[in-house]
This record gives sequence, C-alpha cells and structure tokens, in this order.
Amino acid sequence: MHIKKIGIVGAGTMGHGIALVSAKAGYDVILHDIKDDYVKKGLSSIERFIDKSIEKAKMTPEDKKNILSRIHGTTHLEDFKDADLIIEAIVEHATVKKDVFTKLDSICKKDTLFASNTSTIPITDLASATHRPDKFIGMHFMNPVPLMKLVEVIRGLRTSDETTTMIQQLAETMQKTPVEVNDGPGFVSNRVLFAMINEAMFCLQDGTGTVQSIDSVMKLGMNHPMGPLELADLIGLDVSLSILSVMYEGFSDSKYRPCPLLKKMVQAGYLGRKTGKGFYDYPPR
Repeated sequence: MHIKKIGIVGAGTMGHGIALVSAKAGYDVILHDIKDDYVKKGLSSIERFIDKSIEKAKMTPEDKKNILSRIHGTTHLEDFKDADLIIEAIVEHATVKKDVFTKLDSICKKDTLFASNTSTIPITDLASATHRPDKFIGMHFMNPVPLMKLVEVIRGLRTSDETTTMIQQLAETMQKTPVEVNDGPGFVSNRVLFAMINEAMFCLQDGTGTVQSIDSVMKLGMNHPMGPLELADLIGLDVSLSILSVMYEGFSDSKYRPCPLLKKMVQAGYLGRKTGKGFYDYPPR
C-alpha cells in the first residue's frame, strides 16, 4: 500500500499544522472539522504560516501555491472514503474520538490506516472502536507541528509491524524524526513532561516559588528553552488538565493528581495564551 491521500480530522492548532506538513511533503490532504468556519480558520492559519515563512525566505510563492493546491477542506466525514491514511487531531476525550473512529471505520477503505494524534489516551483503547486494530497507531506530533521534529509513534497492543513501518517512513517523508514507543497513558513524552509541569504548579500553589522564579530555575539551571508554567500556557491549561486527568485515571498514581490551582484556573477561564491569561498575561491575538 502507498499513501497518497491523507485525511485529517480536526482543523485546530494540531490538525492544520499536520495538514501543512503533509501537503508540503507532497501528499493530497483533506482537512475536516465539524463547522465550515473552523475549516476556514484552519486554512487561514496555514496560509499565514506560509506567508511568514516566505518573508523569512524559508518558502517561496511557488511553494505556497503548491501546498495550498493540495489541501481541501470539508465538513463531511464521507469525503474520507478514498483516503489512504486518517490522522485524528480532535478534542482530547476518548469517547468523542472513539465515536469518530467508529464512523470512519464504516466509511473508509478496509486497508486505510488510522492514526491518532492523542497526547495521552491509550492507542489500544481507541483502536477497540474499530475493526482494524492492526492498522491503528498513535502518531503524536509536537506543537508547533511545522517546527518541531519529533513524532512519537505509539504501537497499540495489536498494531502490526507493517503499519508501524509505514508510519515511520511517512514521518521521515514529512522531515520529522519518528521515535517508536509502546502504549500507555501519556506514552513517554507527556508521562515525563506533565509530571514536571504538575509539580511546578504545586510549587507555585504552596508558595515555594513565584511563576517567574520557577520558570527561571528550569530555564537557567536545566537549560530548558521554556519554563514549565510558560509551557503549560502554550499548551493550554484546559488541555493540560485533560492530559493529567487521563494519566491520573490510567495509573491511579497520586503524582499525576491535577494540581487544584490548575483546576481553579480552568474554571475561571484562564486557559493560557489562547485566552490572553494563564500563569502569564498575553496581548490580544
């Protein structure tokens, strides 16, 4: 099987980023979301990123023309019937994701590969909603997708060697570095990362340090390019809470218990950069 057409479910931050790198690598892309406005917003974000890249001489107007010509938007899952690969990048809730994959399982070709960009939900669980668990895999891109090299490739319990190899090759074609890991809540990336982010929030909550001092210690002492609280703002505090909740439920381990301060901030609508306020304040977007 050769992958030529990629269907992407979700036109948000991760979805439109995956669409961009897929089209840039030469694949035909169908970008889906539940509302036409969401699709248009995703396509506009792609165009803005390309325009900035042209300004920095990293892309050319010809690149822009070629990339945009390969991406087509839709609000109908039925348009994925001829796709060779589906990459799901929607809200981080297992029930919602499984519902989408169940629908796609009846729409897509029998040999279509399914991949989820989930950052925490076990792949084996998501694959159980389909009749193709051997063709189901995790393909966890990092944010921002066009700039970050890593793709965490997660094997479910029944993921085949053939599927894994094809997805690794696909990631390399996208100029990414695939790293294979096994299944489990949070995989490797977020299992390690969010233990640190959560502990940073507890340090703030109990007064061990300020926002600035906690982030400065990690940047200056551990050579991190961004402090854990600043990073949580970038990821989104609502997304951070969802990730920690999945790991806390999956491991029943108190080290992943979401910090009460995080819960309170999400309840207040302080979600980080996307709302203009999180642990830091941000100018209007």
